[in-house]
Amino acid sequence: MFCRLVIPVPRASRHTLFAGVVLILVAACSQPAPPAKQTVRPDRNAVAEIRATGAAFESAVEVHPLRDSAIDGLVAQAKQAEAAGRYDDAVAAVDHALEIAPDAPELLQYLAELEILRGHWQRAEQLAMQSFRLGPRVGGLCARNWQTVIEARIVFDDPTTRASAEKNLANCRIAPPVRM
Repeated sequence: MFCRLVIPVPRASRHTLFAGVVLILVAACSQPAPPAKQTVRPDRNAVAEIRATGAAFESAVEVHPLRDSAIDGLVAQAKQAEAAGRYDDAVAAVDHALEIAPDAPELLQYLAELEILRGHWQRAEQLAMQSFRLGPRVGGLCARNWQTVIEARIVFDDPTTRASAEKNLANCRIAPPVRM
């Protein structure tokens, strides 16, 4: 048995109702799905490797910018939060520091390392490259930038880009002048 429900709708309202339904359907079909937030497992060893590479990197040229003491306080706060495993709080502190100094490459790199700890590898790689573009392009910070890309490309299983990043890492070193 088939039942039919009829709801009387005035003729003028039918066109409006039909047009509204069509617009809703078109809008629903034409909107792309929001991009999925890429989260890959966080890796404390990758961050340790990045920091060790920067610390052990010997270059004849090292650039260390002067910073506002407020930024130093926020970085200290971020490091305490990181040590306690509160990565979101650490990111918030670095974000606040970036409001004071938005083009500070060392802050961008630190934020990249925190993003790795949160499992956001793609964002970490983007921040490391932004840090490289704004930074000295030599020395320990440069090495940390490229080591971040290397670690991300290991996770993304991209040996071609990884090899390129390894070559760029070697370019962060400037040999001391030969003295006789």
